[in-house]
Formats: sequence, C-alpha cells, structure tokens
Amino acid sequence: MVRIFLVEDNAMMRAYLRAALERPRNWTVVGEAENGRRALETWGEHTPSVTVMDFVMPEMSGLEAGRSLSKQHPESPVLMITIDPSRQLEEEAKKAGIKGLVQKADIGSLLKAVETLMKGGTYFHRGVAAALGVCPRIAF
Repeated sequence: MVRIFLVEDNAMMRAYLRAALERPRNWTVVGEAENGRRALETWGEHTPSVTVMDFVMPEMSGLEAGRSLSKQHPESPVLMITIDPSRQLEEEAKKAGIKGLVQKADIGSLLKAVETLMKGGTYFHRGVAAALGVCPRIAF
C-alpha cells in the first residue's frame, strides 16, 4: 500500500487531490498539512511512502520544506506539484533532492509520477511539454 502525505494550502484543492490519489488504487493519504512548516512538524507522525507537496504556500514554500524532507528522509521521495511548472523550478527542485514535479491540474501525470517514484524513479513533467506532444522525462 502506498502511504501519501499531502501538503497543500488550499483546503478545497487538498480534498480534490486526496480523492484523486485514493480513488484509483490501493493508496491512502495518511496525513495532510496546509504549509511547509506544518508538514515538517507533523510528517514523522505518519511515516508516508511519498510526499505530494505544493510549491507555493504560506509560511514555508514547498521547495524549502521538500529540501528538508529529502535530506532527512531520502527513503521517502517528495513530489512537487504546482500550477505552472517551469524549467527553472524543475532545476531548483532537482537541486533540492525532490524526485518529481508535475502540473497540479494534470491528475494523470500526478498518478503516474507517484507510481514512478514508488519504483525508485524520478518524474519531471511540465504541462507545456505535454501540450507540445513531448514525452515526460522519466528516469530509473
């Protein structure tokens, strides 16, 4: 079973993402946080397999929190989600030890990214690349 820790500042989006992540598979969202600071405070209570984290949040960004989690818990990958994934953000995420980046609205890529991270791979997929018909960069 995949145990997911979900970090998103918008409560409605968090509920939507929870439903999308739990519906198709034997996955469960074991914990939630509304910002990066709270994620770092409560993450250890849940022992997730993977963390799905928004980039833009109050108090502490997903990039900063993801960097910390990636260093403290390298066995549990972080997947960054954002409205507009850019090449610059992708590079910053990689430097921070984050294992994936997907557009928040692209649920298909979100699900594929979680699957890929759970197999030990990385998944960086920008929405613009998908619109142009370019395949996402997946590495194992």
